[in-house]
Amino acid sequence: MKSKFLYIIPIVLIIIFSFKKYNKDNALDENLPQLGQNSIDEILQALTIEEKVNLVTGMGMFIPGLPAGMIPEMDSTDAGIPEKILGSAGRTHAVPRLGIPSITLSDGPAGVRISPIRGKDSTRTYYATAFPIGTLLASTWDTDLVKIMGIAIGNEAKEYGVDVLLGPAMNIHRNSLAGRNFEYYSEDPLVSGSMAAAIVNGVQSNGIGTSIKHFAANNHEFNRFRMNVHVSERALREIYLKNFQVALQKSEPWTIMSSYNMINGTYTSQNKPLLNTYLRQESKFKGLVMTDWFAGKNAVEQMEAGNDLLMPGTKAQKISIIEAVKTGKLPMKQLDENVKHVLELVLKSPTFKGYKYSETPNLKQHAKISRQVASEGMVLLKNEGVLPMTTVKKVALFGNNSYELIAGGTGSGDVNKSYMISLDKGLENANYTVHANLAASYKHYYKEGKAKLPPPASPFHPHTVVPEMYVDVALAQKMALENDIAVFTIGKHSGEFVDRTLDTDFNLTSSEKVTFETVSKAFQAQGKKVVVVLNIGGVLETASWNDKADAILLAWQGGLESGNAIADILKGNVNPSGKLATTFPVAYTDEPSSKNYPGMVTEVISNKMLLADTDAAEVTYEEGIYVGYRYFNTFNVKPSYAFGYGLSYTTFIYDNLKLSSKAFKDNLKVTITVTNSGKVAGKEIVQLYLSAPSSQLNKPESELKAFGKTKLLQPNESQTLTFYISTADLASFNPAKSAWIADAGRYTIKIGSSSLNIKNKAFFTLQKSQQLSKTPKILLPQKGIKELSK
Repeated sequence: MKSKFLYIIPIVLIIIFSFKKYNKDNALDENLPQLGQNSIDEILQALTIEEKVNLVTGMGMFIPGLPAGMIPEMDSTDAGIPEKILGSAGRTHAVPRLGIPSITLSDGPAGVRISPIRGKDSTRTYYATAFPIGTLLASTWDTDLVKIMGIAIGNEAKEYGVDVLLGPAMNIHRNSLAGRNFEYYSEDPLVSGSMAAAIVNGVQSNGIGTSIKHFAANNHEFNRFRMNVHVSERALREIYLKNFQVALQKSEPWTIMSSYNMINGTYTSQNKPLLNTYLRQESKFKGLVMTDWFAGKNAVEQMEAGNDLLMPGTKAQKISIIEAVKTGKLPMKQLDENVKHVLELVLKSPTFKGYKYSETPNLKQHAKISRQVASEGMVLLKNEGVLPMTTVKKVALFGNNSYELIAGGTGSGDVNKSYMISLDKGLENANYTVHANLAASYKHYYKEGKAKLPPPASPFHPHTVVPEMYVDVALAQKMALENDIAVFTIGKHSGEFVDRTLDTDFNLTSSEKVTFETVSKAFQAQGKKVVVVLNIGGVLETASWNDKADAILLAWQGGLESGNAIADILKGNVNPSGKLATTFPVAYTDEPSSKNYPGMVTEVISNKMLLADTDAAEVTYEEGIYVGYRYFNTFNVKPSYAFGYGLSYTTFIYDNLKLSSKAFKDNLKVTITVTNSGKVAGKEIVQLYLSAPSSQLNKPESELKAFGKTKLLQPNESQTLTFYISTADLASFNPAKSAWIADAGRYTIKIGSSSLNIKNKAFFTLQKSQQLSKTPKILLPQKGIKELSK
């Protein structure tokens, strides 16, 4: 017995010691500060250096199907932690001992981008609504409607467990060939910033965050990782930063995403004057700044610049930041400031608040919203007594994309949707008879064509194009005899990672031209009409062929309900009210940026990693402030379709323009009455342009300063719209004085239905020049830029 007892004593002692240690450790844990219960300063004191560095770097990126070495290495610990939401773009790190959870970030400019299938379970799908693209949203000129769409997107994100939606994307349409113009809004910073703010306010009303992007001057896909943009201080402030400034004035996005490119020699994510002086001090931004995925070259400089979160996060970034802190190269104070912004973001997130997401958003209701927005943003470019198609019964539907509409662009703007309404289906839903044999021929041709296409070069370039089906004269003539009208759809893909091409994207291809001309001749020979539907994401050349069409509907890319929305317009169930937020030039060479777009390679890099490097390149914005209509109107270059242009099935009269004063003092009230003078109900977009005196600076002929959309006006019904003009609206940036200055002199208010179709004018004077604000000399070009001037 004694010997057995002696064996038991050590075991008992071990148990007692372990119990005491367990209680001691738990007591220590209970005394640790917890996020949300203690101050952020207390949390910062409790965090280790390694934990702080984890918080400012993401958890890496999972890209199924990519071979090893194609993306930078992530931490092995992170690699073993499964994603909360499959298909999301990235995550932040958790620190469980301090009550800090990991939050999820998802792509989402046109809808939440997640994987529809999770693991090997194919019994459940997780689809999201594919909403219309950015160019279509801007063409609605309706911030209230766009906000409603933002609410729907935000709801889906929240119900799928997403904390931050990576959008809206809002860079300026500097050039028609930019690959992501579909995702962006406009060539004008006021329209761009206003639409972005509407999305932000809608999404964030759900209690999740947004990330407006890409800050800034990211107006191309060519060599985007190492593109050096040379741009003047004035052009930067009046055009390429102004849109973000407008968005920040009208909304409070939780985060901003810095872009890939350099501005005047410095990567935006490493640019302290941009992120600190301009963004935080001048623009009063209080939220978090994150990088675009794999952006920049120096993690320590990114921290110092005020770029708080490096996404998606790599092992090398962690190592370099830890080393910099330990050697004193990166002050702990700066790292703490970065971590503070991350913790503030986490505190606001649904995950931190313990929201129990359902994974069952109301997709049916959101599809209805998508359809409404799509129809409101479609632009009627031409209509010679054809539309609406009230007497048409039989439709000959031509064009590959009539049967396979393009919902939106590729890349981060893509959405895994459950269905897509094609135009043939939309027309059938609207009780038109689509010629069955013609439809069968197109579907067979398209199916065979897709089967013959080579596989995509990468997961990031998924679209390949089946050439337009050839329609011979005999078939076209047969269709003209058997149908009431021809509808011809022209579709153009665009997406992230690559810019559009001039020959096949901006211009019609040879097969598109030949087939369209054949169809047009056959139908017009029978006294029948031809309607063209443009299913595109960016500007297209129209001058060489628009005389062969009786009507042209710019449908853009309207999401999953596109076919129904187009049919709504063609039938007249919806009166088109969209107007262009970007200019359609007669020829590509008419664009001032065409002379140096997309730029030139300055250094070739071998052994590139797919998502980490490209050749070095540079581009100079020689057109300065003369972007879009600012150029066309100032230099009297006639466009095919002007900025702000769009037709309706009714007509409107503008009258009774009134100014609150003929002498400007602080602000000016402008009112205009719009009357529906036609026979059907419709909405009108009213645009206010301002022409300013140019004695001190070169200035555009006019600039958009306000806009509004009427309610649905019945015939003979009127509505008075009110606009306010501030001193800031009068001011231009004067680089010589480093200040925004409103010059003394005579100003002209122009109210119109487009930038060229001015209906009413009024004048006021500013007696004395006013300097609004002095700015620091930052973001200056590395070299002299010979800018375009009058």
